[in-house]
Amino acid sequence: MQLLYFAWVRERIGVGSEQVDPPQTVATVADLIAWLSLRSEGHAAAFAEPDRLRAAVDQAFVPLDAPVAGAREIAIFPPVTGG
Repeated sequence: MQLLYFAWVRERIGVGSEQVDPPQTVATVADLIAWLSLRSEGHAAAFAEPDRLRAAVDQAFVPLDAPVAGAREIAIFPPVTGG
């Protein structure tokens, strides 16, 4: 699965994207975030406050309890504001 990171999430991790193969125990975006937080200090810093994150699965905005099974691309980013 391809992961894309944006804004301060990307800055803390140090990369804009990565390819991962999470274990079968990772069922939701929230599970994915918890699993990713164990990968490095940068990941831990980026995902320390999951309530501050938003996600998209295959380019569709989803809540963090959305399933990840079959997803090809998951984007994780901070809330976006506009005006």
